[in-house]
Amino acid sequence: MSFWRVLLAILFPPLSVIGKGCGSFFIVLLLTFCGWVPGVIGALVILNNTN
Repeated sequence: MSFWRVLLAILFPPLSVIGKGCGSFFIVLLLTFCGWVPGVIGALVILNNTN
């Protein structure tokens, strides 16, 4: 994870996972609509996944 991706995950979570695929984007977008904290946690988990 780069510093800029982590910063983007904190500021606007869906935009930080746009390169991980369409499904990841929509999952994080849905979590962000539920609340900012779940969106940030979801984005960080997806960004931390090395697969």
